Amino acid sequence: MREMEFKMERTGLLEVGQQVTVTESQLPTSYYYTIVPAVAMSKNYPSYQRLVSRTGRVKAIHTTPRGYYAQIEFDEEDIREDGQ
Repeated sequence: MREMEFKMERTGLLEVGQQVTVTESQLPTSYYYTIVPAVAMSKNYPSYQRLVSRTGRVKAIHTTPRGYYAQIEFDEEDIREDGQ
């Protein structure tokens, strides 16, 4: 399992256990991911850390002084063994 943190602007957009789909966007030297329909965004990741799976499940939601965050877990082990 791979876990990634996504920043949300407000609460109530996701629920623990919910399945989500992400889209990948490319910057000149990195990639970032957005939960569809644009409810949360990841940090930037270098190309060697690109996400293989495009669906995940909300593991946890937490609040910090900097805002609201969702921990999303992606099952990439099976995909990498079979396809790469």
